Amino acid sequence: MSDDLQKGSYFYELPKELIAQTPIADRAASRLMVLDKHTGDVRHAAFRNILSFLNPGDCLVINDTKVLPARLVGHRSTGGAVEVLLLRRLEGDVWEALVKPGRNARNGEIISFGEGTLSCVVEDDSLEDGKRLVRFSYDGIFEEVLANIGEMPLPPYITEKLSEKDRYQTVYAANEGSVAAPTAGLHFTPELLQEIESAGVRIVRITLHVGLGTFRPVKADNVKDHVMHEEFCIVSEKAAGTINGCKSAGGRVVCVGTTSCRTLETMCDDTGFVRSGSMWTGIFIYPGYKFKVMDGLITNFHLPESTLLMLVSAFAGRENILAAYNQAVDHKYRFFSFGDAMLIL
Repeated sequence: MSDDLQKGSYFYELPKELIAQTPIADRAASRLMVLDKHTGDVRHAAFRNILSFLNPGDCLVINDTKVLPARLVGHRSTGGAVEVLLLRRLEGDVWEALVKPGRNARNGEIISFGEGTLSCVVEDDSLEDGKRLVRFSYDGIFEEVLANIGEMPLPPYITEKLSEKDRYQTVYAANEGSVAAPTAGLHFTPELLQEIESAGVRIVRITLHVGLGTFRPVKADNVKDHVMHEEFCIVSEKAAGTINGCKSAGGRVVCVGTTSCRTLETMCDDTGFVRSGSMWTGIFIYPGYKFKVMDGLITNFHLPESTLLMLVSAFAGRENILAAYNQAVDHKYRFFSFGDAMLIL
């Protein structure tokens, strides 16, 4: 097995204090590492200066998914505490959810939230990976009830409570459906986006609803044996047309985040022509993959041995990425969801 296919080849040492626990006050004030994927050369900049690395005629692709306040803390009829993480809506008030502790969440169990303003009954306890089908009961509009009592489902490495829900939301979030934020987009402000667009860079919105798989570790020693959870993605006719026009005119397609990358690489043919439409994608990108659409990537720093680290290694080369990550540690960059950013060109 080549090094690029061994899970252990994507490990790096990260001091715990470099894991960002809270977002910085000014989104665009985060640091930016710029990596040349051909040479491995690294430059250090501020994210608010991202425009200096983009050209008129380029296309910036953003994921406009919106994170649901999908974490609910409630109680069983016997009084025991239960946490329910909403994964996806199936129909009406029936959701696929992860329930902890799961051993007590059997068929017929009723869980109450928010002093009874919301409740659910477990309808199917036979799903894989501890998941359940639950049916909710409430008065009013579900999304409004959820907004009042639900919490943002922060990744497990963030242990501090989030003081403002919208800080785990991009400023352009529009389509609800994610259980995790497309965190590369957290660095943008409305002013910065306006500056970028005014400079002749086209901003294109696509959607991928981030699922539980974003936190799922790779357990297989051989990377190829890992199976991704499927996530729903959407590309409009307008978005596809703009991206294809950019490519044909010689511009670069720069994806904001691995979710935008995975969407475009799913929704294209072998020539790189992007199709409009919607579908579930389980695309897993690791070294050896030939990119068909993406020319540049804005991304955060990812967990060791994660599928996201494998994706950026596929784009820039594993050795280049690990060398850049070691520099980031030496320069005390902030890592993961609320951390600093990297631009790979």
